[in-house]
Amino acid sequence: MLEIKDLHVCVAEDPSEKILKGVNLTIGKGEIHAIMGPNGSGKSTLSKVVAGHEAYEVTQGDILFEGESILELDPDERAHKGIFLAFQYPVEVPGVTNKNLLRQALNTIAKEQGREELDPLEFEDYAHEKLQLVDMKPEFLERSVNAGFSGGEKKRNEIFQMAVLNPKLSFLDETDSGLDIDALKIVANGINQIADEEKSVVMVTHYQRILDYVQPDFVHVMIDGKIAKSGEKDLALKLEEQGYDWLHEEVAVSVNGEQN
Repeated sequence: MLEIKDLHVCVAEDPSEKILKGVNLTIGKGEIHAIMGPNGSGKSTLSKVVAGHEAYEVTQGDILFEGESILELDPDERAHKGIFLAFQYPVEVPGVTNKNLLRQALNTIAKEQGREELDPLEFEDYAHEKLQLVDMKPEFLERSVNAGFSGGEKKRNEIFQMAVLNPKLSFLDETDSGLDIDALKIVANGINQIADEEKSVVMVTHYQRILDYVQPDFVHVMIDGKIAKSGEKDLALKLEEQGYDWLHEEVAVSVNGEQN
């Protein structure tokens, strides 16, 4: 599904500010991955770069989606191919309803992929079905995108958008942050119902608690712009118990060994 090869990234307006320093990562079809790491390690940057955020510049390496490089594609072109990013801080869009935004987005993607578009009534039935996945009421469709939403509602709305757009690959950037336990369970339940053998999900998170409800196939830890360690869920549990200090030390020993 996704292959990231030796990816180096800097801030577009300041090339001296290097953030990703050789990321290698492979995401298979139908897999759920978790990416963890301390603040400033490059987790969120990685998800934004895959989605095509213009604030970052790729200086080396490649990103292959279904075997083809997407580096030259704009964010909307990547979305047409089936890439989705749920934001850490969802944006409010006053005056644009959830229903209008999502119907236009869904039909644009359908047209690009050669599928039939939905008329307003067909979309309404389809959207109501998806609302149930995140325990949202039908009136949310008529509200402006995220305007006046609570923090938990914004995060649930991101998962609702994911359910409606039905992407092949979803990056969820700290979708669990700021959620109480009830909201976390609703979001996790939505992710579990959306994920299947044809779709891949990458969860970027600080904490392992969402992994109690969404079982990852692989856990990766980023340190200083690189993936320092990969494993299964027990790696996340170890991080929860011991923090990142042991991994910083392990990385330092590895670097010193290479230099010597």
